[in-house]
Formats: sequence, C-alpha cells, structure tokens
Amino acid sequence: MRRSVGRLVAAGVAIAIGTAFVAATLLAGGVMTRATYDSVTARYAHADLVAPRGLDDAQLAALRAVPGVDAADPVPLVGVELQHGAVHVWALGTPRTTDPRLDAQVVAAGALPAATGQIALPVELAKRLHVTVGDALVTPRPALATDTGPTAEPGAARTTADETVTVVGLLDDPTGAYSRLGGVAVITATDAVRWSEVGSLTEIGSAQVLIALAPGTDPGTASAAIGAAVPGATIMTKDAAAKADLAEFSGGTEAFTAVILGFAAIALVVAALVIANTFQVLVAQRTRTLALLRCVGADRSQLRRSVLIEAAILGAVASAVGLVTGIALAQGALMTLGRIQLGVPLPTAVTVTGWVVLVPLGLGTVVTLLAALVPARAATRVAPIEALRPSDAPAVSERTSRARLVTAVVLTLGGVAALFSGVPLAQHGQPMLGFAVAVVGGAVSFVGVLVGAVFWLPRVVGFAGRALGRTGTSARLAAANTVRNPRRTAATSTALLIGVTLVALMSAGAASTRVTLDNDLDDHYPVDLSIKAPSASDGSAGAMSSDIRSKVTDVSGVASVAQLRGATARIGVPGGSDVSARWVEMRAISPADLASVVRSRTLPDALDDRTVVMSAQLADTLAVHAGETVDVTAFATGGDTGTPSPGGQITSLTVAVAGDEWSTAYVTASTAQQLAPTAPVTELWVRLGDVDAATAVVPKVQDAITDEAVAVSGSAVERASYQSLIDTLLSIVVGLLGVAVVIALVGVANTLSLSVLERRRESATLRAIGLSRRQLRWMLAIEGMLIAGIGAVLGAGLGLLYGWVGAATLLSTIGPVTLAVPWRDLGIVLVVALAAGLLASVVPGRAAARTSPVEALAVD
Repeated sequence: MRRSVGRLVAAGVAIAIGTAFVAATLLAGGVMTRATYDSVTARYAHADLVAPRGLDDAQLAALRAVPGVDAADPVPLVGVELQHGAVHVWALGTPRTTDPRLDAQVVAAGALPAATGQIALPVELAKRLHVTVGDALVTPRPALATDTGPTAEPGAARTTADETVTVVGLLDDPTGAYSRLGGVAVITATDAVRWSEVGSLTEIGSAQVLIALAPGTDPGTASAAIGAAVPGATIMTKDAAAKADLAEFSGGTEAFTAVILGFAAIALVVAALVIANTFQVLVAQRTRTLALLRCVGADRSQLRRSVLIEAAILGAVASAVGLVTGIALAQGALMTLGRIQLGVPLPTAVTVTGWVVLVPLGLGTVVTLLAALVPARAATRVAPIEALRPSDAPAVSERTSRARLVTAVVLTLGGVAALFSGVPLAQHGQPMLGFAVAVVGGAVSFVGVLVGAVFWLPRVVGFAGRALGRTGTSARLAAANTVRNPRRTAATSTALLIGVTLVALMSAGAASTRVTLDNDLDDHYPVDLSIKAPSASDGSAGAMSSDIRSKVTDVSGVASVAQLRGATARIGVPGGSDVSARWVEMRAISPADLASVVRSRTLPDALDDRTVVMSAQLADTLAVHAGETVDVTAFATGGDTGTPSPGGQITSLTVAVAGDEWSTAYVTASTAQQLAPTAPVTELWVRLGDVDAATAVVPKVQDAITDEAVAVSGSAVERASYQSLIDTLLSIVVGLLGVAVVIALVGVANTLSLSVLERRRESATLRAIGLSRRQLRWMLAIEGMLIAGIGAVLGAGLGLLYGWVGAATLLSTIGPVTLAVPWRDLGIVLVVALAAGLLASVVPGRAAARTSPVEALAVD
C-alpha cells in the first residue's frame, strides 16, 4: 500500500465521497424530522395531551372534571377586521388559554388580554397597523362574515356597530407556531365567542382541545381516564398527535430521507465501480510481484487475502474520512441555514447517533471489499511463469458470455414490460400499486442494462469512435483503444451511465411534474389573486371602493386586473318548487376581462350571454347538468346605500360546467344587468406577470391597499410553493450531479491509467514511429471523452424514459400528464461529462507522453 499511495488515494476519494453523502443524508434526515416535528407541533405549546376535534360543551366539561387535568382549552382561530386610521387589516385571532402552558406565543411587551375589549398583537402585525401597547383599534362588526353557501337564504340585515379594542401586549412566536398564517392575535374567550356569533368556543370551527396535566400525572393513565369520561374520543399524547399531523400534512420526512439515501446508494455503487477499476490497476501493476511471490511459496489464498485486507484497510480509512467530512458538511449547512429566516426553528447542532456512525463506516468498508473481490480473484490466477512478462488483457469465455447475455436480455425485457404496466394500473385507480410495479420494473430493467453493458456499450463507443476517427490519427487510435478491452470500457462508462441516468430521471420527473401541476392549477385555480370586499351586514357580498382597481394595477408585477360584480342568485329548474331552488353567490364579468386575467381557457370558452357557468361540484349540489336550462333570479345590494334590493327579471339560462372546485356561479356583465342592475363591484381578479414571483408581488399588493378592508387570496402563492418544492428538488439533483461526476471522473482517470500501464510498449512504439507527445495526449483525451460522453448520452436517454414513466404513473390521478424534456439540465450533464473525460485524461496523458521511444526495447 505504501508503494501505491497515489492510486489508493484516488480510490479512497471515491469511497469517501459516497460515505460522506450517506452520513450527511442521515444527519439531514434527522434535522428535517426534528424541524418538521417542531414546526407542526409548535401550536400545541407545552400541552401534555391533545383531544380530538369536534367535542361539545358537555364533553369538554367532563374532560375538565377528570382527576389530574389542570386545564383543557379549545384553541380555534377567529377572523377579525382591525382598523387604525386609514389602515385596514384582516387578521386571525385565538382565545387566551386558562393555563400558560397552552399558549404557543410569548409576550414581548405588555401583557395578554384579561378583559373584554383587549387584544395582544404579533409584533409584525402591530408594525403594519402602526400601533403599540396602549393604542386603540377599531373592529367593525360583524368581524367574521357568515357563509352564504348553496342552502343559505339571504336574511334580514344585521346592524353593524364599530367596537374599540385596546392593544395590551405585543407577541413573539419563537417556535413559529403561526408563522405560516402571518401571525395570530390573542383575544379573550368572551370576545372570540361573541365575534364569531356562536354559543361557545367548541362551536368555532373544529379546533383541537389542548390538555395540561397536573405535575406528576402519568399521561397514559390520564389518557385512559379521559377516554372513559368522554366515550368515543381518541386522546393522544403530544408525540402521537405530532406523528398524526406529519402523516396527514407532510407524509412524514422518512420518505424524503429514503429517497436521498437511494441517491447515496447509487453514489456508493458508482464508487464501487471505481474501486474495482482501481484494484484492477493495482493487480496489473503487481503482476510480476505476485508471480514472484508465487515462486517463493505464496499460495493463492494468501494472495487473495492480501488484496482483500488491503481493500478492508482502504475502505475503513476512507469511510472514516467520509464520515467526518459528512458530519462537517451537515453542521456547516445547518449553521448557514440558521442565519436565514426560514420561518421554522432549527437545532444549533446535528445529532450524531450510533446509526449515523455505523452505517457509513459499514457501507463504505463492505462496498470496498465487494469491489475488490474480482481483482482479488484475478490475483490468484497469476502464474509464477508470468513473472517475466506483463499479464494479457482479461478475456471473457464463450460460456460466461452466453449466460450473461441471456440474463441481460431476460432482465431487460421483463423489467421494461413491468415498467410500462405500472401506468395503466395507476390510471385505473391503483396509483401506489402502479408506482410500485413501475419502480420494480425499472430497477430490474436497469440491472439488465448494466449486466449486458459489456456486450453493447463498447460497440456503441466504437461506432462513435469510428465516426470521429475521420478527423485524424489520434482519433482513430483512441477509437481502437476503447474496444480493445470491452470489460474495462463498459465498467468505466457504466459509472457515468448510472449517475447520469439518475440525474436525468429526476430532472425529467421534476420537469414533467412542474408542467403537469401548472396545467392542473390553471384548470382548478384559474385566477392568480382574488381581492374581495368584506361581507355586507346582511351576509351578502360587500361593495368595493371605486379606486382600488387602479391601486392594484399600479403595483409592479401585476399584469392585468378585472372587476366582478356580485349578487346572491337563486337557481332552480323551470317549473320546479321554490323549495328545490338554491341560493348561491353569483359573479358577473365581461368575457374580454375574463380572458385577460384567467389562465385556464375552460371558463372563458364556456361563458356567454346565454349561459350560467358553474363548477362540477356546484352543479352536483344543485342537481343540474351541463346543457340543462335553469331559472335564475338575483338579490343584490343597492349601490352605495347598502340597502338590499331585489334583482331584475327572472332569466332562463343554459348551464355550462367548467372546473370542479369553486362554489360560485358566473354570468356575463350584460346578463347581470338584467338579473341585478344594482349589483356592486365586490371582487377583483388579478393576473401576475410572473406567477413564480407571487411571494414577492402579493405583499406589494397588500401594502398598496392597506386603507381598504379587503381579503387577498388566490392560487398564486400555492403555485409558487409548488414551484419552490420542485426547484428545491432540482437543486438536490444538481448536487447529486456533482457527486456522481466527481466519482465518475476518478473512475475514468483510473481506467485511463490502467490503459496507459497496459500500453506502455505500444505508446513507446507509437512515439518511435513518429507520433508526437501532443498527438499521444490528444489520443487519450479523445478516448476519455468518448467513454464519458457515450455513457452520459445513454444515461440521459434511459433517465428520460424512467422519469417519464414515473411521472405518468404518479401524476395520472391528477389529470392529463404532460411530459417535458429538461433540455437545460441534460445539456449541463453532457457538458460536465465531456469535461470530466477531458480532465481525467490529463494526468495519464502526461505520463504517456513522458514515455521514451527507447523504452519499447525494455519490455519483452
């Protein structure tokens, strides 16, 4: 090993990279699990138990009476409008709990509300309202508008009276419990009930009940007692509730960790190929030494053990280096993320467990030993007579070739059949089964491709080499060298083939997912942003000021704005009873404005003066179908007076169905003029110039209309979050590309070194007959680029196939799948692969160029 430090270092680098990847992945998985857990469960504060949603007052009283229960409070969210001067803000509030352990937020200044008419605000919300402790706010009532769903009748007008609340405290959210909601105010339980217009806190939404136990009370015993006192209620510990929430909202982080560990496994496989090539180089270098050892009495088992012990030492040392490197990288990344405001709490240091240490060390050592088995066996076949001559290039027997070929064909064809059978399974309602079948089929077919690579890959490289050979002597020699040892060429190109296939698979899957989700969001959420006025006192849609449209239009990043008039419409079948008719929210917009703001064409194509457009969901609720005629009448708010007024004449319209998720009916502006002539502007639809910039544009829109009491919502932020997820995945792919290319570069360099070693006499002879040093170096450079480039091209093709099938399987339940080609990513892959082959030829090319022509006489 001392005599081969240079080559062993190259192999050690490959295995160290793989083990560092594994260690960093395990550590990152632990950090993600902890961060996600803390983020999801932060709203539980320091609760000991969590009761299910939907408990009534009697059940809550029974729960509180259980011995050992100190406090049990529902923590719902209440909508509230806050006004300070010209600034209007819609915010969420939560009632103050009876035990400080159940409060997720802490007081930064002042105190929590103790009496009716008091409120504590998040620091950022207070800044937006320009208030501090002691200031007064106005809350127009009703603060939370009642829903006018399909069964709601327009009721009598309710009186609206402004109330004054005093800011008594400012809040900090150290655990990020409500960071995704932009902060939550704290009010008294009395105000929460009164403002929500319900009888008690348990009637507000479906909030869970947080339970604080007396000190020393066993959670398991208390849970059983509560379950007996409240039959049918499933009481969970905070940990159990956290796991349930993670499974419901995020699917858990274990799946993500498993995917990244799969990448790490691929990196180790690539590293194993590099190790195998490295030991082939070492065995070739030591042919005479091994033969001399046989001459002086060493048996085959001793030679085999010497190679395997060398591999074990190399694997253990390289794995230890990789482990330390992985821990350092993970800690560095964590420290960097800690300086970025991510909205979730992160630990200050990674947690190094036994698994984090043992798994990388064990994997690295075992992979190195497995990679050295074939070279160790080759060492035992060195005969004593070979001490005076170099070993011949390895050959493949005919029997072995036939068995290998048959195995490769069976695995490839069978795997491809299973791969494509996953798509129809997913399309027929079994997505997970289809995906599982596709994954197994893809893995089996890829193994078949790798097993048979020794037969077809050198031929492909040779074909490309012959086409390139017309450019000069160096190119022809390089093409001949690539097919001289099929095993070595296949092993080297396979290293890049595996890595590039993985990268292309993920890139194609991510690109197809992005396009498919964009198309799906276009159909389901055709509007980027919706700006709605608060509901009127009678529960109907409220009127919007006339200048708000111009304010929004002037915001940078807004492409177009359209206004909609609103009314409550009654829709029924002609000749049907009044009981069968239903009241729904109706919006009116001109077809030209509609086409300028929506991203989907289904709604504009369906809307005209003779139709009323509704979603499939609303049509089912109303028990009508596309093409049927319905009678529509309307109830609108009369202009600026706010006085309810009946609509115009009853109009018969044809039902058109578009989309499936909104609960509003749409008509043209001219039709609305007949139905509800006094219908006010109640909503604006906004289209952004770049929907991916929604996270930056939406706050600008909100800041531009702080003097208006309006709610801003829409699919733009949701679409941007999807885009962020896909971009994160692509960033991971870029990182994996770097790992795969670095490892493959080491493999290509080792293979070219072996090639130089075996061809010392040939190189000297070429120099003797007139080949210049530059031509010799260029020959090796072309050889390296050929092997790397062909592996990258073939890997990109296989990756596209696997990525498309995977996307078609997983996304088939969403809707029509659009397959995309990530040209930029594939271009980067090919350029980096060619550069890797070129760089890998530098060192062996210099060694070959230094070979003197007279050395041809020194080799027998």
